[in-house]
Amino acid sequence: MLRTAIVGGSGYTGVELLRILQGHPEVEVVSVTSRKYEGRPVVDVFPSLHGYEGLEFTTPDLEDICSSADLVFTAVPHQTAMSVVPEILSSGIRVVDLSADFRLRDHKTYEEWYQPHSAPEHLAHAAYGLPEVYRQDIARARLVANPGCYPTSAILPLIPLIKKGMVTTDGIVIDSKSGASGAGRSPSMGSLFCEVNEGFMAYKVGVHRHTPEIEQELSAAADHRLVINFTPHLVPMTRGILTTVYAGLTGDFTTSEILEAIRSFHRTSPFVRVRPEGSFPNVSHVRGSNYCDIGARVDMRTRKAVLVSALDNLVKGASGQAVQNLNIMHGFGEATGLETVPLYP
Repeated sequence: MLRTAIVGGSGYTGVELLRILQGHPEVEVVSVTSRKYEGRPVVDVFPSLHGYEGLEFTTPDLEDICSSADLVFTAVPHQTAMSVVPEILSSGIRVVDLSADFRLRDHKTYEEWYQPHSAPEHLAHAAYGLPEVYRQDIARARLVANPGCYPTSAILPLIPLIKKGMVTTDGIVIDSKSGASGAGRSPSMGSLFCEVNEGFMAYKVGVHRHTPEIEQELSAAADHRLVINFTPHLVPMTRGILTTVYAGLTGDFTTSEILEAIRSFHRTSPFVRVRPEGSFPNVSHVRGSNYCDIGARVDMRTRKAVLVSALDNLVKGASGQAVQNLNIMHGFGEATGLETVPLYP
């Protein structure tokens, strides 16, 4: 059994990791930390997590964690991760980090969008944890930077077309809608029920921190720097992201050809499902699962490809993808522990 620890186990991504790993046949969770719930049994704090009787939340003692675990998930906020990951790595333990601290390869770009980086020496060695693109890098990495939820939803439908030169790389527009769980579990005015219910709003227009992450990966696919327009929206639901991408075509491609290019690129990806022509994704069809559903249509009038993707922001957008990375890193079947059928209705 692979012994795993979760640093930061009381947020939504930490709880989702515990839920998924409870059904993983090759993994044992030996430690989970939370300063807020130190000493309390996991099942007392989260009664839904049946199967963790006997496991308690502890303070983040890295020496103790590294002596008992083979792999550590760091599900802590940005900046906190960079303060603990180097010590874990120095103990010879592999890490899957769910924060943004190691996603951006250029520390200057990170500092422009986040804050000063205290461990920039690790950026060059971190594998970007999008299995559909970087499976081989992830397999040999000691540190995997789990992608953001919005970037995952935008990159998966776009990257096949950019690599094939089927869409232009200027003027790409990415429009995303997310449920309230994307804001995390810590209380804030913007995620209160009365603020979210019956509302629908754009936020962080032109300044969202996932923008440079999307640009980094699409630029790598295009082999030149590109700039996108990305606008996120908050919708009154708990889980899910629906992303719509608008990209100009480089030729007279049909909808069928666009879909086939995406399908061909993801033919070995167990969690990407390409919808038939004329059918589009719905967040209700991926809820609770590690799937990303993709649909497309060519707008002949505007000569643009319209791409639509749907995923669960807490699973394929976070913890499920982290477990998918664990599976690749340790040679398990990529879908092990992630075969959950989406919840419907």
